Amino acid sequence: MDEDEFDAFYAAAFPRLTGQLFAFTGDLGEAQDVVQEAFVRAWDRRHRLMADEAPEAWVRTVAMRLAVSRWRRAKRWLELVRHSPPPETTPGPGPDRTALVAALRQLPEAQRMAVVLHHLCDLSVEQVASETGAPVGTVKARLSRGRAALARHLATDEAEEPAWEEGGRVG
Repeated sequence: MDEDEFDAFYAAAFPRLTGQLFAFTGDLGEAQDVVQEAFVRAWDRRHRLMADEAPEAWVRTVAMRLAVSRWRRAKRWLELVRHSPPPETTPGPGPDRTALVAALRQLPEAQRMAVVLHHLCDLSVEQVASETGAPVGTVKARLSRGRAALARHLATDEAEEPAWEEGGRVG
């Protein structure tokens, strides 16, 4: 079968085979995929596929086998997922962490960067200076101002929380 004959065969057989595989799989997209893949494989064998050897039957057989193979693979995956324990959920950040992040967001970027690198990433003042490209003295000043601002922000947040008395009412 030459290229022109194959093109004509494809144009005539693709819709028919897709309909047949759709009836088999129940999924039009899946049917189109497996028929297309079968035609790709037929293209590689087009010189051996003769019109009198029922090339449509060959393509249909390959497409059906591909559909069954995909179905088995999906079934194995589903069984694996069903038998796997559900992933452990990671708890969200606690109120202290949330308050810290909110307070950090209120700092100027340079101070925030210095505080995070030094206190959360455990970098030395010299390493922070190297990382940010700032002199060591500037990093020390940013850390000092950043810590002072954080203390104010965190103290303000604590003062805004209601103080509960024994009767359950705000005092």
